Amino acid sequence: MSDNLHITLAQINPVVGALAPNAAAIRATLEALPAQTRLAVFPELAICGYPPEDLVLKPSFLDAVDAEVANLAAACADRPAFLLPAPWRRDGQVYNACHLIEGGRVRATVLKHHLPNYGVFDERRVFAPGPLPEPIAFRNHRLGVMICEDMWFPDVAAHLKSRGADMLIVPNASPFELGKPETRLTVARARAAETGLPLLYVNQCGGQDELVFDGGSFALNETGQMLLQGEFFAEGLYSTTWERNTGGAWLGDAGIRHEAGPEPEMAYRAAMTGLRDYVIKNSFPGVLIGMSGGIDSALSAALAVDALGAESVHCVMMPSRFTSRESLEDAEACTRALGAFYETIAIEEPVQSFNAALSAHLPPGAPSITFENLQSRARGMVLMALSNATGRMVLSTGNKSEMAVGYATLYGDMCGGFNALKDIYKTLVYDMSRWRNAHRPAHGLGPHGVVIPDRILTKAPTAELKPGQTDQDTLPPYDVLDAILEGLIEKTHSVEEIVKTGQDRETVLRVARMLDRAEYKRRQAPPGVKITARAFGRERRYPITNGFKN
Repeated sequence: MSDNLHITLAQINPVVGALAPNAAAIRATLEALPAQTRLAVFPELAICGYPPEDLVLKPSFLDAVDAEVANLAAACADRPAFLLPAPWRRDGQVYNACHLIEGGRVRATVLKHHLPNYGVFDERRVFAPGPLPEPIAFRNHRLGVMICEDMWFPDVAAHLKSRGADMLIVPNASPFELGKPETRLTVARARAAETGLPLLYVNQCGGQDELVFDGGSFALNETGQMLLQGEFFAEGLYSTTWERNTGGAWLGDAGIRHEAGPEPEMAYRAAMTGLRDYVIKNSFPGVLIGMSGGIDSALSAALAVDALGAESVHCVMMPSRFTSRESLEDAEACTRALGAFYETIAIEEPVQSFNAALSAHLPPGAPSITFENLQSRARGMVLMALSNATGRMVLSTGNKSEMAVGYATLYGDMCGGFNALKDIYKTLVYDMSRWRNAHRPAHGLGPHGVVIPDRILTKAPTAELKPGQTDQDTLPPYDVLDAILEGLIEKTHSVEEIVKTGQDRETVLRVARMLDRAEYKRRQAPPGVKITARAFGRERRYPITNGFKN
C-alpha cells in the first residue's frame, strides 16, 4: 500500500440546526473532491453547525443527528474517507466528537477533551469532556485528531505523539476576532514544533448570529512552516499530498497561500460576512437602513450592498427641521454611489403631533432630551412600519463607541434586527470607510470606487437632534474615548491603570460611569457581528443592577 496520503481540507459554511441541508452540502463536497483525495476533513460539528447551543439538550435533535450521520455514511460509501465532526451520545453522555467514515460506516470516533467555557463559548453546558484522544488508524497511517480547543493545550498533542500519531489534524469552528488568525497560527506552530509532526487545520467559514468564522484553513510541516493557507471568509477546498521520506518523516507539497489582510479589511469582510449570513440564513428578503448623512449609516449601507447586492438594500432619509442640507445631500450621494434604493420620508409632522399630544402631560421644564429622542423614535417607527409592510429587516447603525456609553436612543436608532457595527469602535469605522473607498472587498457585490462621499469622512459627527449639535458636545473626542473604552472593556483595566497611560482622570471616570449606566440599553440592543476580543452580549456580561464602581 502506498505511503502517499492526499488530504483535502473542506472549508464549508454550515447552518446551525439544518441537518439535511448540511448533509447535502457535505455530500456535494465529497463528490467534488479531487480524484486523488484519500481523506477529506470537515470543520467542527459540521453536520449540525457551530455552536448548536441548547439544541444539544434535545433528544429529538440528537436522534436526527444520528440518523443523518448514518444516512450520509451509507450514501457516500463509494467516496473517499472523511472526518465528520458531530455531537455524539455514548454511555448516557453527549460529546463533541469526530468520526472517521469510510466504506459506508463509522470506523472510529474521537471525543473532544478540552471544552472551552469562556468568552463566547459555553460547551461545558451541553457537552461532557472526553478522555485524551487516541490516534486513529487509517490505512498505514496513525492520525492524531484534535478537535478545536484541544490544539490550544500541549497535553493532547503530546499524548497523541506518545501513542504513535504521525500527523495532527485539527477540525475547527474558531470564531473571528481581530488578531485571531495570527494567534491561531502561533499556537499551531507550537504544537508542530513540540511534537515534530505536521499539522493540518480546517476551519469553518460564514456567519452564525453574532459569530463569524473566518476560514483561513492551513497546513504546516513538522517545523511549523506553512505549506498552504485557505482564503478568509469564503468556502473552498484545499488539498495537499504527503509522502514519507526514507527516514520516515512526512514531506508535504506546497499549495496556495492566502494572506490575512490589514485590520480595516478583515473587520470589513467579517462584518460583511456576518450580515450576509444573518439575512440569508434567516430568510429576510433584504434590509432597511435609516440614512442620516453620517459615517455610521454610510458604512452600514456599503456593507449591506456588498453583502446582499444593491437590489436588496432600501435606504430611507428621514429629515427633521434640524437636518442640514449637507446631510440630505450626503445621504443621497452615498446611496446613489452604492446603487441602492433611496427615498425620503419627513418626520416633522409626526414629531409635531407627538409634541402636541404630550404637551399637557409633561412636567414644566422637561429636559431637551425628551424632545430630541422623539425624533429618533419617530424614525424608528417609520422604519419598523416599512419592515412590517415589506418583510425587510431593519439594520441598526450604532457603533461600539456609542453602544458603550449609551449615546443611542432606545426604540429609536437602536431599533432593528441586526447591527453590523455593534462591535466596531468609531475610529475603526472611519478606517474601514476609507479602506472601502479604496478597495472593493473580495466576494463583495457592490461597485468599485468611492462609495462614501469625502464630506461624510471629514465633517464633525452629529445626531442633528437640536441646532448646532455635535457628538463632542456630549462625548470626548473619539480617539480619546476609544482608547479609554478599549482599556475598560477589552483589557478590563481599572480607572487607575488607564490614568497611568496618560489619560485625564476626570475623563476616564466620566466614561466609566457612562459605560456602567448604559448596561440596560445594551441588553435591549439587536445582535451584531463580533469583531473585537470582547463583544457586548455573549462575551461581556455585567449585571444591570451593579453597585461596584471601578
